Amino acid sequence: MSFLGKKYTFDREENFDGFLKFVGLPEDQIRKLLQFKPTTTLIKEGDKYKTITVDSNGTKETVFESGVPFDETIDGVLTIKTTYTVDGNTVTHVVENPNGTATFKREYGDTELKVTISADKWDGVAYRYYKV
Repeated sequence: MSFLGKKYTFDREENFDGFLKFVGLPEDQIRKLLQFKPTTTLIKEGDKYKTITVDSNGTKETVFESGVPFDETIDGVLTIKTTYTVDGNTVTHVVENPNGTATFKREYGDTELKVTISADKWDGVAYRYYKV
């Protein structure tokens, strides 16, 4: 697990705006989100993992155990059921809310992190790429 503790910096994306439109965000919020160039790090602490994401809004830490669902609140407004599953260098993040399920598959490599984004009611796929 050589990717643990590495800092991955946003590089590029494909069709992320399509995903944001699908989830119903207004155009001004989409434009704002497309400007963020976050960094992300995955850390293992005992049986738990922690993701640390830093962008212009500050730092967000998410602590989870592989395969254990938990409730997560987004922007203090929306509560969703979240499950992260770690399998080797792949972390699959499933988000369930009343409108459907979205999946964020993070594939960690020595020099790149590829995030594949899909949703059960969306026929598109989005990608986000990060570099070490």
